[in-house]
Amino acid sequence: MDKRNTKQKAAIRDAFSEADRPLSPEEALSCALEFHPTIGIATVYRNIQTLVQEGWLTPVVIPGQPPRYELSGKEHHHHFQCNKCGKLYDLKGCFAQTKQRLPKGFSTTGHEFFLYGNCANCNAGVHA
Repeated sequence: MDKRNTKQKAAIRDAFSEADRPLSPEEALSCALEFHPTIGIATVYRNIQTLVQEGWLTPVVIPGQPPRYELSGKEHHHHFQCNKCGKLYDLKGCFAQTKQRLPKGFSTTGHEFFLYGNCANCNAGVHA
């Protein structure tokens, strides 16, 4: 595991910290370029894998899509994906109250819950 703290790695950390939402590697690159203008996509992928191994980032699995990544250590939460721009946003808390809906004798070990729709920027016609 590569524990070095390079300028590129710092730029990727800053990108995730400032975005405060799950990012794809391409979104992380776009944000990281503000901090380190010569960073490339291969460097982003390599550092994301290192940050996941170090426990700093957590993959967010989206059905039928490549994973996004978010800061580790957040409380249990779910996600909203915009149908127009494709951005993924955190939803605080848990909306999936499954206990009352389980058949008798069933138990859960976890759950996934995604909401889909249009984000505020897309609804307002703003493309950020």
